[in-house]
Amino acid sequence: MSRQQQQQPQGVVLTGYHSNAELLPKSGLCAPSGPPAQDPGSTEPSRRTGHYTIQQNQNTHHVDRYGPSTTTSSTKTTSTDQSSLPNPSLAACSQPYSSTKPGSSPKPGSSPRHSPISRFRPRPTCQRCNSQDSLDELEMDAYWKEVENITRSGEGAGSGEGGGEGEVQEEEQQKTPEEGEQEEAWLTEAGLARLFDDSLAADLDQEEDSAVFLSTLTRTQAAAVERRVASLQQTLRRRNRQHVPDVRDIFRPPEKDEEPSKLKGGSENGRKDVTSAEAETELNVEVAFSEQALTYKDIHQRLKVTTSPNSPDDKLPNFKLLRDKTGQTRIGDLSPLDMKKVRRLVLVEMTALFDTAGIDVKAHKAVKVKTKETGLFGVPLATLLDQDQRRAPVTKVPFILQRLISHIEEEGLDTEGLLRIPGAATRVKTLCQELESSFYDGMFSWQQLKQHDAASLLKLFIRELPHPLLTVEYLNAFIAVNKLPTKKQQLQALNLLVLLLPEANRDTLKALVEFFQRVIDHQAKNKMTLNNVSVVIAPNIFMFKGFRSKVTEQQEFSMATSTANIVRLLIRYQNLLWTIPKFIVTQVREQNMESHRKQNKERAVRKLLKKITTDKPSDKAAPEESSQGFIRVQAPQFSKVSMAIQLTEKLQAADVLTRFLSQDSSMAVKQEELCLYEIGGNIQERCLDGETYMKDLFQLNPTAEWVIKTVQR
Repeated sequence: MSRQQQQQPQGVVLTGYHSNAELLPKSGLCAPSGPPAQDPGSTEPSRRTGHYTIQQNQNTHHVDRYGPSTTTSSTKTTSTDQSSLPNPSLAACSQPYSSTKPGSSPKPGSSPRHSPISRFRPRPTCQRCNSQDSLDELEMDAYWKEVENITRSGEGAGSGEGGGEGEVQEEEQQKTPEEGEQEEAWLTEAGLARLFDDSLAADLDQEEDSAVFLSTLTRTQAAAVERRVASLQQTLRRRNRQHVPDVRDIFRPPEKDEEPSKLKGGSENGRKDVTSAEAETELNVEVAFSEQALTYKDIHQRLKVTTSPNSPDDKLPNFKLLRDKTGQTRIGDLSPLDMKKVRRLVLVEMTALFDTAGIDVKAHKAVKVKTKETGLFGVPLATLLDQDQRRAPVTKVPFILQRLISHIEEEGLDTEGLLRIPGAATRVKTLCQELESSFYDGMFSWQQLKQHDAASLLKLFIRELPHPLLTVEYLNAFIAVNKLPTKKQQLQALNLLVLLLPEANRDTLKALVEFFQRVIDHQAKNKMTLNNVSVVIAPNIFMFKGFRSKVTEQQEFSMATSTANIVRLLIRYQNLLWTIPKFIVTQVREQNMESHRKQNKERAVRKLLKKITTDKPSDKAAPEESSQGFIRVQAPQFSKVSMAIQLTEKLQAADVLTRFLSQDSSMAVKQEELCLYEIGGNIQERCLDGETYMKDLFQLNPTAEWVIKTVQR
């Protein structure tokens, strides 16, 4: 085809797509912006190859929907390399197309995953969005190209690509829980095992802890626990096993006249907060997400509004958190003891949110498999961090991942097609083996590592993890997020799921999404937008080792846009997702207060209890200074180790740090490295946000101590 023929005039339209096995130069209106085409001499078939029939606007022409098109002299035909799978759920750039190659017939059972001959799939008209806020077919081409590259590299490298010296890596196995097993695992993870195991009732501490936990649950959270207990009861009765407590003995049925708008731990105008349109971008974190979802559902049912997961627009609003005067709580701000309480509450809240939408998330059970105990690629995150922490105790992200990211950034993020264009498979394999043997010795030659090769190694590291980054237990829940009816609920569910991840997975995921955002910030040069990065990274995160061989074609199709959308949300809203909602922190405070009350009653004499406010610890009273509008701040590392500070309406935590630093010029530490901590009272320990209003927080926790310490992150 000549250069003049390749340059199509304005106004051409696509009238059909014809599958064939030839790979011809890219041209035409809908040529994808993907990696370079395969070598035409390659014997490996493309996932989808063929040619579009293109027609001038002035000439009316119809294409046989189920057969080859016949073109006239005024109709031009061009071919384009489409190394991807058609997805029926995506917007396409053509009308329904024929999958039948002229002169051939598709084989029974053939599929685009394993054959260049695609089955016919009708596709909607093109809906290209220039704002990069929605996904379309052209962008998803990069997804299928990435899947193809992953498959090809896996077949070429075999089981030894992970860098092991001939060591065979067993695949991760997912086990579907048996009947009742999922409910038992869920209740155990939530710390409520005694609700189905009578033998644990003898442990008074466990029983009291469960009672305190249950007393702080909201209406929807309690309903989620009730459903699991009731379901488990039915299963155990069928098994003729031991008696378990009746669910009605665990929870008091709600009063019939109870106002659903009065949400526990939330604002009195909770209904007003959650009835606003989806277009509103403020996130209410004072009211439980599941309660907001229930109100949303009730309103839509009352107004008979029909919605579906696909009905909201696919654009991403600029969500922001409602400002909380008592400060935003980020992951890492709370003590480990309080974080255990957070995780239990988040598990129940996440389940309640999905229950409210009628989504049953089946958690798979991870089965132990043999994994490498040393090395870099194909090694569990926990093992990697363990060997890295021997060298640097505070390490939270594996050294190899940190070094790959820093190398890519040092060489520049302006490389066009970064993350999308793969490095040569044989060269990447050789580099992987060299890293395995010389990374920790410092002998690896980083100067030889090209940008696209480094990006390929980074993606290889992610997908070769023997246990998926999002964990086997919660992978289905991440995918199910797309079934929630609104973008706001999807974002809330992702917030909860990020909190549920193990610390190593959560920290590694955070390092990755921060890096991806820095890549996107250079999109003017590297052409990698939010959508481009998302569709390329999604298969590396979700199609982990051992899963790729088990997924069916239909599952692969349905996962494509949903997983790409999840990655989009993770990157776009990362500043919101790594925070702990206020209603969860409020429930933690309630649990601590309830525990203090129980401890006080056990320790103190009845005569003494009459003189003590049960909401406060018995061995500590509010300082006299506080009652006069002052707090005393401790700062052991400063020359002035203590200072009385007057509480005003505008005094913030950052102002307290500034006062100490201004009086001690000998301190070489930066303000960003210090944090004012809230310790004791109704919280174990909490690093305060710089914009926390101290007077409002003092009113919430009057018996706390205030200490300036170096941030431990």
